[in-house]
This record gives sequence, C-alpha cells and structure tokens, in this order.
Amino acid sequence: MTDKPKIAMVLAAGLGKRMRPITDTLPKPLVKIAGKPLLDWGLDSLAASGVEKAIVNVHYLPEPILAHVAGRTAPRVVISDERAKLLESAGGIVKALPELGSAPFYVINSDTFWIEEGWIERGKSNLDRLALAWDGARMDILLMLANLDQATGHSGSTDFLMAPDSVLSRARGDPTGLIYAGAAIIHPRIFAGVAATSHSLNIYFDRAIAAGRLFGMKMHGHWITVGTPDAIPKAEAAVEKALADAP
Repeated sequence: MTDKPKIAMVLAAGLGKRMRPITDTLPKPLVKIAGKPLLDWGLDSLAASGVEKAIVNVHYLPEPILAHVAGRTAPRVVISDERAKLLESAGGIVKALPELGSAPFYVINSDTFWIEEGWIERGKSNLDRLALAWDGARMDILLMLANLDQATGHSGSTDFLMAPDSVLSRARGDPTGLIYAGAAIIHPRIFAGVAATSHSLNIYFDRAIAAGRLFGMKMHGHWITVGTPDAIPKAEAAVEKALADAP
C-alpha cells in the first residue's frame, strides 16, 4: 500500500457481559488497564500510525463513551450510534460505511491492545507494517496475528493457520496456529450490497478464505485481551513486563 489508511473502525458497541459486575455501570471500552482506558489504547495506536478519523460504534452505556471521546482530535472520533439495535462486528461496519469511504480501512477491537515499545524504534509499528503488507490486488482482508506465547488473557484455541505466502485458513484447534489479534485492514468492496443487519465478520473471513483472499501478518510485541474482571491484573502485569522487556 502506497498510502496508509487514514480512517479506522473501532468496534466498541459490545455488552461486556463477561466483565460484569464492572460493566453494570461502566462500558467495557472505558475499563482501565495500567491507568488507560481500553478504548484509548486502541485510539492512541491509530493516532501514532497517522489515522485521522476513527468511527467508534456505541450501543451499551453510550453516554460515558461519548463524553470521553468528545474532545479527542487525534484521531478525530465520529460516533456510529447503534443504540436502537446492536449490529455485531460486520453489521456495525456496514452501518458506518458512509463514514468509512471507498478505500481500505483499519478495523480494531476496543477490548484488545498490544505493547510494541522498542519494536517501533527498530522500524515500523504493527499498524504501519499492516499497511506495508497490504496488497489490494490479492487481498480482501489482512489480519494482524499473534503467537500464543505473545498473548495474555487469551483462553481459547488458535484461530488461523498461515501458509508461507501469508494466506490464511482456519486453524480448527491446531496448536501451531495463530490468534487473531483484533486489528485488520479491510477493503469495503466486500460489503457491497449488504444491509446493516446484525451479523459477524467471521462470515467475511470465511468468504475470503474460500476465495484465497484472506491474508495474515504476525505482529511484534505483546498482545493483551481483557475479557473478564480477573483478566485486569494479569493485563496490567503483562503491560509492566512488556515495557520492561522491550528490546
């Protein structure tokens, strides 16, 4: 890609049920890890990569999120309001397509983030590297991936197997596979003619696999996902260790 994406979709509309009782009164994107809300970990990474506009979707307890991002300028935040109906990962993107435009854009989850200090000094950030790896002629979706030993808070199995040419297939529990690390570049053409109904991005991952157009890139650094209250201290310890161990 000659130009990095300047627009991103930040998926922040989930109910955070597994994070209860914290999320009884606080939306999950505003849960703090090492003093910083999860949402800001993602927005700060986007800002560092030159993203100018981030579309943040909201559904559950939206008012604190609206207030939190109101003064943000890097990136500028545009709210996609899903208060009427939760649209899941793909439906939320489809609803936001008028703001996302016709060029490839970043998508990040608001409940995962990564620590890459030290690696950036060696070259590019993970989002920069995703942009460099993007090839719209061959790809519809490019996913950032992590090894199991790079991850904190991940309780499931692996998600994808990556071939030598970076083409992805489903791991189906293969322990040698990789985890989807909650960041991607997606071309909006895959949503052509699609209605903004509640549905998952996994549908599009599988379609891209079938077409040989789902690709992956291994991230640098340490990846952290925060799903339950007991994951918070583990995440904070991982942040401290990753920063201390950064090359």
